[in-house]
Amino acid sequence: MEGERKTLTQLSVPICLETLFYMLSGMVDTLMLSSVSDQAVGAVGTANTYIGVFIIMFGVISSGMVAVMSQNIGAGKPGIAYQARQLGLVFNALTGILMSFILAAFSGWILKIVSIAPALLEPAETYLKIVGGASFLNALIPIFSSYLRVFGYTKHSLIGTVVGNVINIILNSVFLFVFNWGVMGVAAATVFSKVVNLIIVAAMGAVLIKAKQSPERAQPRKILAQIVKIGFPSAFETALYNVAMTFIVCFMNHMDTDGMNVTARSYAMQIANFSYCVGAALAQANAIMTGWRIGAKKYEECDRGTRKAVIYGLVTATCFSVTFAITGRFIVHIFTNDIQMIDLVVKLLVVDIFLEFGRVTNLVYGQALKTSGDAIFPVIMGAIFMYLFAVGGTYFLGIHMGLLAVGAYIAMAGDECARAVGMVLRWKSGKWKSKSLVE
Repeated sequence: MEGERKTLTQLSVPICLETLFYMLSGMVDTLMLSSVSDQAVGAVGTANTYIGVFIIMFGVISSGMVAVMSQNIGAGKPGIAYQARQLGLVFNALTGILMSFILAAFSGWILKIVSIAPALLEPAETYLKIVGGASFLNALIPIFSSYLRVFGYTKHSLIGTVVGNVINIILNSVFLFVFNWGVMGVAAATVFSKVVNLIIVAAMGAVLIKAKQSPERAQPRKILAQIVKIGFPSAFETALYNVAMTFIVCFMNHMDTDGMNVTARSYAMQIANFSYCVGAALAQANAIMTGWRIGAKKYEECDRGTRKAVIYGLVTATCFSVTFAITGRFIVHIFTNDIQMIDLVVKLLVVDIFLEFGRVTNLVYGQALKTSGDAIFPVIMGAIFMYLFAVGGTYFLGIHMGLLAVGAYIAMAGDECARAVGMVLRWKSGKWKSKSLVE
């Protein structure tokens, strides 16, 4: 199988570039929106947070599907990998349509419940109605992209993202600066670019991968049970994270009346995401290779490969985050001339150095555990530390102690670092070796 000959670098670099282009598109959106107002930036950032909360069901299938597909590919059973994709496609399509309806129909109600800052309500509702109403695209794209990646075609998934993002930037320019559509224009460009991305990855998967022709088959009920066994805990962890972020954003909305702290978070996230994308890419690439190796019963290679991915991730992400903290004042000045806003975002970028250190370790080991079949432990860690450190810490440090957004970031950094320690210890225990999905 072609994918088995791919190295960590060959897999992770296209995934990193794909994530980077995605982040760059978000940064360009933020830059263009900042010409409208800081409130527009805060509104879109807030709306995207809640879109994430409502599309967590997509993760039930996506993460479990990767584990099942990669292990069966490693075991020489690509036909079963194809079956897993088909099941994932049907489930996510149905779930995506339901989520799209909920977000489009109840966007204003959702935002009012979480006490969004009054200045951000109208633009956030507009964005949530349009982009949330098309969230079924977010359900389908990961299915086809994951299918390409687990067979080693990471460059082709990258092509879909790059083309979609280029179209997004072009349409943003037209809708914002020619038609003056504001937040509505950014939302429309986002939806159209995702449609293009979906068409590309679906077509490439059909042309390049011939797993459908392989004779291996298993009972669909058994495959679906395996997908849910991995996917449901993974999605529940994502749900815990997104709900925790909702609490945090809600607390930050209460820190001031003009949305300054939550807007500073949006700026800081756009910049820090470039550090995050390295760790995320290495985690995804290593997870695919872990699945291949577990399917082939090469456990020692799993251990060495995961340690290597963590080292690469820590070095690279730390270098990025330190650089952003040092040059933060210049970078943020590109988005806004508000001195108070610039000072606040720079402080958040300094704290983000420690946040990224924990997050990279957490991502790589956590993804490897899930792909091996050991998906329950990350949920337990998340349930404890996300709410004890991130949510509780944001209230205590941010509101009670008066540190505001800086306190929230310190709390989130503590959460990531604490969970990272737990993931490392669990991996070193070796219990994941008994969780294989392939007989």
